[in-house]
Amino acid sequence: MSFETILTAEQVERYTAEGLWTGRLITDFLDEVAAADPDKLAAIDARGRTTYGELKRLSDRAALGLLELGVRPGDVVSFQLPNWTEFLVLHFALTRIGAVNNPLIPIYRDREVGFMVALARSTVIVVPQEFRGYDYPGMVQRLRGDWPDLRHVLVVDGPTTDSQTSWQEFIETPWEERRDPAELDALRPDPDDVTLLIFTSGTTGEPKGVMHTHNTLVAANAPLPERLGVGRDSVVHMASTFAHLTGFLYGVRLPTQVGGATAVYQDVWDPARFVDLVEQHRISYTSAATPFLHDTLQVPGLDARDVSSLRLFCCMGAPIPRAIMRQARRALPRLTVLGGWGQSENGLVTLGIPGDPEEKLVERDGYPWPGMEIRVVGFAGEPLEAGQEGRLQVRGPFLFVGYAERLEMTRASFDGDWFETGDLASIDAEGYLNITGRTKDVIIRGGENIPVAYIENVLYEHPSLTAVAVVGVPDPRLQERACAVVTLVPGVDSFTLAEMRVFLDRKGVSRHYWPESLEVVGELPRTASGKIQKFQLRDRLAAQA
Repeated sequence: MSFETILTAEQVERYTAEGLWTGRLITDFLDEVAAADPDKLAAIDARGRTTYGELKRLSDRAALGLLELGVRPGDVVSFQLPNWTEFLVLHFALTRIGAVNNPLIPIYRDREVGFMVALARSTVIVVPQEFRGYDYPGMVQRLRGDWPDLRHVLVVDGPTTDSQTSWQEFIETPWEERRDPAELDALRPDPDDVTLLIFTSGTTGEPKGVMHTHNTLVAANAPLPERLGVGRDSVVHMASTFAHLTGFLYGVRLPTQVGGATAVYQDVWDPARFVDLVEQHRISYTSAATPFLHDTLQVPGLDARDVSSLRLFCCMGAPIPRAIMRQARRALPRLTVLGGWGQSENGLVTLGIPGDPEEKLVERDGYPWPGMEIRVVGFAGEPLEAGQEGRLQVRGPFLFVGYAERLEMTRASFDGDWFETGDLASIDAEGYLNITGRTKDVIIRGGENIPVAYIENVLYEHPSLTAVAVVGVPDPRLQERACAVVTLVPGVDSFTLAEMRVFLDRKGVSRHYWPESLEVVGELPRTASGKIQKFQLRDRLAAQA
């Protein structure tokens, strides 16, 4: 399949000349590590351990096996796998032959998977026989009639039947004895070819298929060693799903790209187990959504555990509430916590810098990642001064090259070469980003904008609350009113509107910013990366209203 993109020759020339696009593939890094240190431990998952030499051998074999199944450069292969080493093997294999990776988040079901695989026109899909009690082959069989391009189903831990092939049987077949391994070198893809089709998390509605090239993905991780000190001696942890860009960039690809770090994976997030893994494997770096940090700080007896190796915790996707930052500094004084921001469309755009003062870490969303540019414009498109709130736009070498099968949507998402992120933000005088909300999250009460992110951050400081989302509820007179939707700390039985008002008053929050209503819920709807899906809350509250 050939995807239409907006990549231009001018972009290729510019970023190549600036040294931001190097033409290297992630398989180049794998080849180097496997040749130099084949016995280096590459990955530890819930099922076993794999060295870099074994990772290369298996991925090369899988690449030849996929060719035998008829997969060709440009074909899309979908895979809905947990954080298992099989994901890495498949990713490197597909990259090797120039096929397109389409990872699917494991919690997706018929509706999401049916839409995504149909849009991708995938020729092969790889799923587990079972994960967390769900029958994935059963779902594939229900949907298969809607996927005319699908030719093969591979099932990890499943048997070979008339409708599927066992992954174990596939990977144990010595394809290198049937096909010439020299084929792999001849199929080396162009670094500006699409290699990844990853669907947006869906915070605002229908998922969009984001396309990245080899160059955009390699560029996104390139600054990490210098900026954060992550290298081959690091032990990298990942519990966010590999099928989200955070897990894909920093769990699947980063360890190999930095020269052969060891990765430790969790297929199900469990904070107590995470602490065990830090002690056991001396984990030094992890990236995750802010709730993962909150969960870790709540592990009983944390102060008595040896987590001294854990040096860096990068919170991606949401600001770090001041209360959580201060708790982290008390509980884990050797740990550096950094907040970052990015999207499926643009990888990592901003990240805090080690040594930043606390106000920068908790009141800002990071500083532009090397190579990336940010700006804020007014609603008429005029550039704004430092400190002014407006529409956030981004450009740089990590930017995606289009939405699959949505060329006009892609073009409408750009202002020249600046991508419209859909976020509201301001940029301070030092260049640090402050995300203030989504353009669709703006609450306009009686003609006045309510500072959503500010109110949420204040409420996060209340000791009874674990999560907060402030959303707009339709109002016939004022257009909208604000509702705070919250979850409570285990053991706390109630939290009332009166309590919230007293707290906001004590915090000195202006009364006309206070939410008019309060909803206490068991959990907030979230994407797989931990972002709160406010559109679901808005829809539910609007229906109630």
